Amino acid sequence: MALVATENYSESYGASYGESYGEAFAAPSAAAAMTPAAEQKHLLAYAPLVKKIVRQLNSQVAGAIDREDMEQIGLMGLLEALRRYGEPDAGFGSYASLRIRGAILDELRRQDWRPRAVRQQSHKLRDAVRALTRKLGREPTEQEAIAGLGITADEYMAYQLDENAEVLASFDDLLQEQGSEAGAGHTPGPEEQLMVRRSLEQALNGLNEREQRVVQMYYEFELSYKEIAAVLDLTDARVCQLNKAALNKMKAVLQA
Repeated sequence: MALVATENYSESYGASYGESYGEAFAAPSAAAAMTPAAEQKHLLAYAPLVKKIVRQLNSQVAGAIDREDMEQIGLMGLLEALRRYGEPDAGFGSYASLRIRGAILDELRRQDWRPRAVRQQSHKLRDAVRALTRKLGREPTEQEAIAGLGITADEYMAYQLDENAEVLASFDDLLQEQGSEAGAGHTPGPEEQLMVRRSLEQALNGLNEREQRVVQMYYEFELSYKEIAAVLDLTDARVCQLNKAALNKMKAVLQA
């Protein structure tokens, strides 16, 4: 698989990714109504986007929702995006991705998809990882965490996926807040769109090269964690860890 060159990587990728999400926030507030036939045509055209997003999220929620049900929820998000946006153009894909992902995450939160025991175990492991981090004076490696916590590699991977799902949900919430600070029904003007893009570019430029590559492959190329791990010759858990770290860094910049 071809990857972008590392030279000027931060500037070129940060600009393209920031521009993509900046366009996503510029949906018209009063889109012209589509005919049912037009809606059906566009739903079919963008159905592969729904499947890609479901494939990404499905690996993080441990079968909490049936895959077909997730696709139906995603299609409803796509339909809502079409009705709010109007006739798709070059910026619609980014806008629709946010709405599709948001619809699925909202349903997961509504169903409280993590059993109480799983939530308690996740919090216990989180506290243990923090204690180990303080002891080492740095973030533990995967092997150090597994040995220090007395858990298996599969349990550590499940913990990372659980943590990532929470971080991803809160990051998506933040992105949507960034695009709707002026209130519902407001269409961002060119200056507001530029500010959003610049903020995202700044957040991306604050990541190290490996974190940027993980973010690129996950959000732009829409690869799963397993596929990213194969490309970068890392474990799935390490990819989860890098993605979580990248999102937390970006959140800090966007909230500053």
